[in-house]
Amino acid sequence: MSIKKAIVLAAGEGKRLRPLTYTRPKCMIQLAGKPILQHVLESLQVAGVSEASVVIKYMKETITEHFKQHPIEGLKLNFIEQGEKYGTAAAFLEGEKFIDDTFIGIAGDVITEASAIRRLIDAHESAQGAEMTAALKRVTDPQNYGVVSLDSKGFISKFTEKPKSPVGDLANTSIYVFEPKIFSKMKAAKKSPRGEFEMTDVIQSSKVKGVVIDEYWLDMGLPWQLFDANDFLLSKMKAKVGDIDDSKIMGKVIMEKNARIFDSYIEGPLYVGENSIIGPHAYIRGITSIGKNCSIGDSTTIKNSIIFDNVNAKHLTYIGDSVIGSNCNFGAGTQIANYRFDAGSIKATVNEVIVDTKRNKLGTIIGDNTKTGVLSSIMPGKTIGDDCWIGANVMIEQDVPRKTRVFLKQDLTFEKRE
Repeated sequence: MSIKKAIVLAAGEGKRLRPLTYTRPKCMIQLAGKPILQHVLESLQVAGVSEASVVIKYMKETITEHFKQHPIEGLKLNFIEQGEKYGTAAAFLEGEKFIDDTFIGIAGDVITEASAIRRLIDAHESAQGAEMTAALKRVTDPQNYGVVSLDSKGFISKFTEKPKSPVGDLANTSIYVFEPKIFSKMKAAKKSPRGEFEMTDVIQSSKVKGVVIDEYWLDMGLPWQLFDANDFLLSKMKAKVGDIDDSKIMGKVIMEKNARIFDSYIEGPLYVGENSIIGPHAYIRGITSIGKNCSIGDSTTIKNSIIFDNVNAKHLTYIGDSVIGSNCNFGAGTQIANYRFDAGSIKATVNEVIVDTKRNKLGTIIGDNTKTGVLSSIMPGKTIGDDCWIGANVMIEQDVPRKTRVFLKQDLTFEKRE
């Protein structure tokens, strides 16, 4: 079966990924040099899709302008603004006018492989009488997902959203193949307790084939999950060496146009965006992506981090296990701590709820347009909002809200010597 059309959901903000999503939709977070949504669309194109209708709303111009400047060869894009009805079923319904045959439905913020989409298409072709086919993935923490049960013929018999006591480990991946008649079920969906029209109702009222995929899949809901997605995406990219001078390179390096590395020590995998300069005496290790127009300079160390565009860290800075938004500038000697003395799991606050990250290495998440002063430091697991100033010598021990200035007041004593 060949499926040529898809509806892609990209209307949400992604509040749990703040402060990164204060200035961009969740699907436009940058990994391995591209927004998540671009990775999704490219996977669809590889799987045979030639037309995708993208449902947008939050900061919609960010999405439309990006793809106006970065079209995907062989893929026609239609952009549809979601109306006043919220929820995944309502969002898919927005694309009805572009659909005349079997189509793919997918969330615009999931990372997977084109082979998983093709596997789903093949399973739907052999699923007699199915109104839709859903891709499923076995997970270790099913309480965090929509969990399904299958009958003896592989059709979904039960769907429970984030069950407290899961009866299985098959999670819904938000990747589907639909027959056009599914729109009638979407129209009939009732508003959920949280005021949205959701695919839960559609699945429960339809004949749905379930297919378990083995390929990589990640639905990113928390900032530190970005590291795993970045690792996967870099692993799929081919090495591309550029302008390297007097440097030690170990492992894979992917360098874009006009990127340069000089007088530095690199342990890949490393992605370096267009026009970015690394050196002199920089040390980069772990799984790291650096965006466009960045400058990583004298005696700066970066470990296992994701750096967005236009970031400067030129002097004696340490950035470990962190995500740094666009247009950030680090003053000389800025230090980001990423490890507790007791080697314990680092906790972080997400939407005012303290969450155990289950990581013993986690630095900071910093929003766009933030600056740090000389000799400032940030403790593990803390977030700093967009458009913040962190003054010289300040130690950040708690989360900093967006658009905040933090300065240290000193009581200085001057004594005249005899």
